[in-house]
Amino acid sequence: MRLREETRELRQAIRLENFFTSCGKVEQIVGTIIEAVGLTCNIGDVCEITVGGSGTKEVKVLAETVGFKSGKTLLMPYENIDGIGYGNVVYNTGRKLRIPMSSALIGRIIDAMGNPLDGLGPIESGGELYAINGEPSNPMLRPQISEPIELGVKAIDGMITIGKGQRIGIFAGSGVGKSTLMGMIARNVSADVNVIGLVGERGRELMEFIKRDLGEEGLKRSVIVVATSDSS
Repeated sequence: MRLREETRELRQAIRLENFFTSCGKVEQIVGTIIEAVGLTCNIGDVCEITVGGSGTKEVKVLAETVGFKSGKTLLMPYENIDGIGYGNVVYNTGRKLRIPMSSALIGRIIDAMGNPLDGLGPIESGGELYAINGEPSNPMLRPQISEPIELGVKAIDGMITIGKGQRIGIFAGSGVGKSTLMGMIARNVSADVNVIGLVGERGRELMEFIKRDLGEEGLKRSVIVVATSDSS
């Protein structure tokens, strides 16, 4: 009797399952927004746009579903859109953008997608996949800031002490020393791991910060996430 019930449930599941892949195609590109037809998507779904083929190397360009308009799906690409044209095949992966997190990231330099940029080879697989859109915490559950954290800069620790969990801003004109100060903090702060996001920085300033300001000691316990001003 039990086997018969399990067989019935399995048949029902097979009847309800879709054993085909639904694809769409690019119909229009306006600026950095790609409009596709024939897709079944939800907001936030990651899609793959196939570029090339027929004698040329086939490339997959990732794009995120950001909206819908008159039966079309609006996609925002994560990468360069050069080569994408009318009729390119679009496939919905059915998942949100997730980045693998593990201790293997410590000491590495990665882009916004988690791909290594430091030439040290691929990052070891493993760890957990985290969605890039985190959930905001309940403000009523946040602990009070009561314990100081040593940043390793005497002027800050002695005059304007920072507490664990506190947010601070450093505002100054160009050439004043913001990156130098951030490098000093990263080298000397009493934290196990630093996560440093270089977003919108000039490409030529990246190596200057890593070599001159951060240094080898700071890099050993840091994860550097780079999205320079020449990257979308």
